[in-house]
Amino acid sequence: MSSREAVLGRIRAALADVPRGESPEDVPVPKDYRRSHVEPGGDRVALFAERVADYRATVTRTDPAGLPDAIAAALTARGVRRLALPAGFPVELLPPGDWDWHSEPLDVPRLDALDGALTLAAAGIAVTGTVVLDAGSGQGRRALTLVPDYHLCVVRAEQIADDVPDALARLDPTRPLTFISGPSATSDIELNRVEGVHGPRTLDVVIVEPTHQEPHRP
Repeated sequence: MSSREAVLGRIRAALADVPRGESPEDVPVPKDYRRSHVEPGGDRVALFAERVADYRATVTRTDPAGLPDAIAAALTARGVRRLALPAGFPVELLPPGDWDWHSEPLDVPRLDALDGALTLAAAGIAVTGTVVLDAGSGQGRRALTLVPDYHLCVVRAEQIADDVPDALARLDPTRPLTFISGPSATSDIELNRVEGVHGPRTLDVVIVEPTHQEPHRP
């Protein structure tokens, strides 16, 4: 008997008592695992900011009124000017000034020639310091944030979930989800870190909180 035949035989044996008309959706799967590693009463926004910064990303916390200034400050600090702007990004959030915004359609060569991209987010995960994009309004397709060397992402405080299960419950699994934990980085066999291989070399995150009166950097 070949290995393939042995594996298929075991699968058939395991499924022998399953009714022919039953589908996976007919059988509930218990999900009694721990849903969050955030301490009760903990500050998820502060934890998110801390974990994002751990990945060598820069985090700014501001309120809605200060968001355009926070965006301008981040772009100025990075020395970027030509940026991709996804469809649906609220124009009232854009800072005044001599910025060169580029809207879709943008092919790969044009994206590669830009300094970076400015987007919204679908969710944030506090425990892992992860930003999630789902190609929704104000986020753009994956190439928009993977090809340019810089990504500035705006995350609203209410979008930040405690942990992965909570975040997944908020997301649509049929959409193209991109999970971003810091700038793109990898290591070779000798553990030499290289950034910018699979995506942007530099990531800035602006967290928008209703309670903050002035932009500040932790």
